[in-house]
Amino acid sequence: MPSIVKTLRVVADPNRLRILLLLRGEELSVAELQEILTMGQSTISTHLSQLKQAGLVDDRRTGKSSLYHLSPADGSPLEDILAQAKSEIPEAQSDQAAMRRVLRKRQDKMRSFFDSVAGRLGKDYVPGKSWKSVAEALLRLMPPMIIADLGAGEGAFALLLAQRAKKVIAVDTSAKMIEVAREQALRHGLANVEYRLGDMEELPIDSTSVDLVFFSQSLHHALHPDRAISEAARILVPGGRIIILDLVKHRFEEARELYADEWPGFTESEVETMLEKAAFTEIQTSVVHKDVEPPHFQTLLAVATNP
Repeated sequence: MPSIVKTLRVVADPNRLRILLLLRGEELSVAELQEILTMGQSTISTHLSQLKQAGLVDDRRTGKSSLYHLSPADGSPLEDILAQAKSEIPEAQSDQAAMRRVLRKRQDKMRSFFDSVAGRLGKDYVPGKSWKSVAEALLRLMPPMIIADLGAGEGAFALLLAQRAKKVIAVDTSAKMIEVAREQALRHGLANVEYRLGDMEELPIDSTSVDLVFFSQSLHHALHPDRAISEAARILVPGGRIIILDLVKHRFEEARELYADEWPGFTESEVETMLEKAAFTEIQTSVVHKDVEPPHFQTLLAVATNP
């Protein structure tokens, strides 16, 4: 707790009291305090230095500048002093009004930025914004369930699902992929992911044992996508759901060689037909993404319910 003698000595100056009253409710920079108090930068900095030495003010770096705020101190007499000073200092009320104007400018600057990028968010880089972080947030809303990740590859998606799932059964035809995926699960300490070697069209999973089936960019690798979807229906419990994320039908033939694709994606109608054939209901499909780079692949999302 700051010394009572130091506190009284420092707050004896009315201008330092004005600064303390401002910092009582907001974090402010030197430049903002200059604008509010109409004082020079060196004067403001000197006052802040003395207040900081007395343990009444602290600061934190934000980019190239610092924001100042009152130091928390239980039992300090400062709060009583400021409560009385608020009514005794003539400039206190106008200082608060000036501070509100400065804070509005700060908000206007932020608003101006978002106005300038309106319509471009998602296309331009935004620090801290990623689809993985969005997925992590949405997973927190998902109830614990048994999930099958079909065509799981190296298992990155399965690991993401495992954070919330009761159990994840990840199936892939590549023994090497399964080996890598198991190593990753072990490294992350996840015991609720089970990797199985098998084909999407003949799944090594018991009937009516899974709550949710995911095909994440894997269905276009199946020799017979309709059979893979029928297998998904077999392993799902009644009322279970299927989610398909795949490519919209495209003309980029090189994908067959580059990515070992069996199919050039699917139209919404083709996916709906396969789901209907497997007796799924409540079918919803939509195009949810388009790559900005050529060949401009698009992503199709389909969701349906097992009756």
